[in-house]
Amino acid sequence: MSEREVPGAEGATALGGGGEYEDVFARAKAYEGQAAAVGGVGKDLVNEPMIRHWCEAMGDTNPAYAGADATAPPTMLQAWTMGGLSGHAGRSEAYDELLGLLDDAGYTSVVATDCEQEYLRPLRPEDAITFDAVIESVSERKTTKLGTGYFVTTRMDVRVGGRTVGTHRFRILKYVPAVRRRSAPKAEGAAAASKTAVVAEVSPPKRPRPVVNRDNAGFWEGVSRHRLLIQRCDGCGTLRFPWLPGCNACGCPDWDTVEAGGEGTVYSYVVMHHPPFPAFDPPYAVGLIELAEGVRMISNVVGVPHDRVRIGMPVRLEFEQVDEELELPVFRAVERSGG
Repeated sequence: MSEREVPGAEGATALGGGGEYEDVFARAKAYEGQAAAVGGVGKDLVNEPMIRHWCEAMGDTNPAYAGADATAPPTMLQAWTMGGLSGHAGRSEAYDELLGLLDDAGYTSVVATDCEQEYLRPLRPEDAITFDAVIESVSERKTTKLGTGYFVTTRMDVRVGGRTVGTHRFRILKYVPAVRRRSAPKAEGAAAASKTAVVAEVSPPKRPRPVVNRDNAGFWEGVSRHRLLIQRCDGCGTLRFPWLPGCNACGCPDWDTVEAGGEGTVYSYVVMHHPPFPAFDPPYAVGLIELAEGVRMISNVVGVPHDRVRIGMPVRLEFEQVDEELELPVFRAVERSGG
């Protein structure tokens, strides 16, 4: 989709012409450097129960996260700042105005694209979290597979006792969904001779794309070659999944990979009924699969009705072509011998 194509009435303001684009971009750019949140306070102190639940959910058995001198896993940084269902009261007027500006210009859809975190010191139980956030950048208008819009990046500085302990950058895309163009059937007579109508048609929704970054690029490269790769620590030999920049057992940053054989069992599962989401067709089963190698991963369970998925069910890896551009590892139910 080019920048001047008009996707429909709802997008006409956003993509109608270069002048309107320049105006929206200049006005959005003016918000850079303004506060996104001021005087935020974590709703809970850093605490052992939340650390324990996190580690159980992630399968993280690092002894540093338990016991009298426990620290919180660094990747929990955002957890201590989240507002939950009731939200936070500290979001700034400037941030609301920026999102409202993009909404009014037709960029009403939003998707989170990626986050980056920096850790300056470990967090410990009883630490009281405060934070501020700033609108760090607004990109020029970009055209992506999802649609055309602006990337908005905020930077949150997380503090304990007034000292910065970590930084969390969060990036969203505010966009107009992509459209595709097709020629209308040719009219008869003079109308056909004068012009061919062009009709904007909304593309069928596509599955969300995985965020590929420097920590997991090797995994997705393996998927492209129909290989399910598991990281193996060079220091202690521990296998780990999902991919991480360092070993959660010994802390060693060096690793290689082993290829999963593809055999596994359903360790746990949920059946998704609601909410409906474009490109997904509920109900469907999402399983936590325990691979024969001992690590676990989340994926769809296919080849069996959703209401027949069971804990302990044997499954085997296969690669499913979701659309013309995306292929994903899924797990097909396997009938037991003599069953």
